[in-house]
Amino acid sequence: MQWMDGHCDVLSKMWRNLKDHSFYDPRSKLDSSYHHLKEALVALQVFAIWVPDSVPRENRLSVALKQVDLFYEQIVKQEEAVHMVGSKQALKQCAPERMGALLAMEGADALHGELAFLRLFFRLGVRQLGLTWNHANEVADGIEEERNGGLTNFGKKVIAEMERLGMILDVSHLSVRGFWEVMESDLPVLASHSNCRKIAPHPRNLEDEQIEALIRKGGLIGITFVPSFTYPCEKEATIDHLLLHIEHVCSLGGERNLCFGSDFDGIRLKIKNLHNYRDVHRLKEALLRRYPESLVKKWAWENAFAFYLNHLPS
Repeated sequence: MQWMDGHCDVLSKMWRNLKDHSFYDPRSKLDSSYHHLKEALVALQVFAIWVPDSVPRENRLSVALKQVDLFYEQIVKQEEAVHMVGSKQALKQCAPERMGALLAMEGADALHGELAFLRLFFRLGVRQLGLTWNHANEVADGIEEERNGGLTNFGKKVIAEMERLGMILDVSHLSVRGFWEVMESDLPVLASHSNCRKIAPHPRNLEDEQIEALIRKGGLIGITFVPSFTYPCEKEATIDHLLLHIEHVCSLGGERNLCFGSDFDGIRLKIKNLHNYRDVHRLKEALLRRYPESLVKKWAWENAFAFYLNHLPS
């Protein structure tokens, strides 16, 4: 059964320490190394460009571009193993034997308030953008900003330019007010790595009303493996707790909207028995014990494939 993962932080980990986090090295310390992904039958992996808050503002564009360079020099350079996915045609070629890699941005901080840089990243292959990480930037407030601000004037220009370019918008990390403003746009929208607040009351999780809005809009909801988003006592989080989030999204009508966004390589604490992509078979086995294979295939691959096929450029 092939798989799609909607969010990993391999690029930022490689940027920090390439020696220990080489993508193709069998000894790599990456959670989502090539060998781990291949073993898990991953046919499409979304790679996030993430610039930490600790990076000075004037260096954020540079760091983002270095991660783009790592994507091309270290991930898709071996095209016979992993190929760049920036179009419908490239998506159709995805398979566990030749994995696809889609480039996304987690937070618009590297744009430095310039639409020209958004166009630059699009030309470099970025097809998906999350407007914020947890804090405010020139585009909008993140989910940890107490004021819960929405889109700025520049943020509204970014939305309009994303529509013109044909990009996909990621609402994970975005403030609640920003979420509802984005939902009024014509952009295709997903939450790449968020769980259900009804099950685990973490600010990064989605309220039922948000999940229902994503379902109505035909968006994706990427169930994530972050322990604190999975169970209130994060050190006790298990795969069974993860299944509760899947069940809840389905109860709201989201059977055709579910997928997975692990957040591997962006988290230190792990769900029990789900430490990296070598362990994903345990999640698959748990899903198949509870649900028919036809449903599990939808969540593992088919829902995400249909979404990207509908919204990537030709």
